[in-house]
Amino acid sequence: MTETVPAIIPQIGGQLPWVHIKILLDKVSDHNKALFYIQETIANGWSRDVLVLQIKASLYARQGKSISNFKVTLPKPQSDLAQQAIKDPYTFDFLSMAQPFNERDIEQQLVAQITKFLLELGKGFAFIGRQYHLEVGDSDYYLDLLFYHVKLKCYVVIELKNTKFIPEYAGKLNFYLSAVDSLLKADDDNPTIGMLLCRDKNKIETEFALRDINKPMGVSEFTLTEVLPDELKGSLPTVEEIEEDMKLLQEGK
Repeated sequence: MTETVPAIIPQIGGQLPWVHIKILLDKVSDHNKALFYIQETIANGWSRDVLVLQIKASLYARQGKSISNFKVTLPKPQSDLAQQAIKDPYTFDFLSMAQPFNERDIEQQLVAQITKFLLELGKGFAFIGRQYHLEVGDSDYYLDLLFYHVKLKCYVVIELKNTKFIPEYAGKLNFYLSAVDSLLKADDDNPTIGMLLCRDKNKIETEFALRDINKPMGVSEFTLTEVLPDELKGSLPTVEEIEEDMKLLQEGK
């Protein structure tokens, strides 16, 4: 524990219960991290369990880390607010998925556990719909997930891709954002924001893909808990077998 952390206590005074302060003092040794979690707890009204969860999930390290083009497609301060609203990676560890699964399976489970999903997305996201239908010309299109962000005052389109990011995804999302801006956005709404959630991405490739896109969007990775098939479970070593192997390795030194 560094000596700088207790100095934050006078700043928060009666804004946090003592149990929250104790959690921060016990689990966060860096002053900037502690101040971040204090501000987020006050802003979001986190319970002590949620605070512990967010510290364990390393929210500080993930917040605002998405690759985006917000600086060139949104005016300040909205560009900064939008960047801070998006994480990288997103951790959907409340989902237990067994292969093979696709984007629709993930969408369905996320909506089924919408409270936990919204907690991971962060404050301000209001769920509008899954596979949200839009008609453009004579064609039908379906947005994976549509939200409205009450703080940014704009629609947010989330597209899930259970693969590595490829540049073509950005072009399709750009089309969806244009459609939402034309068909749903009110005059006093800010430009619609897009979020591409992929299983993996290359930083340089992603930055190139977003460079000349004229709609605001960010690209983040997501992780989830995958359930091992039954046939593989039996082939994995037990804890006892691992301990025995370690013992044999030590004896062989």
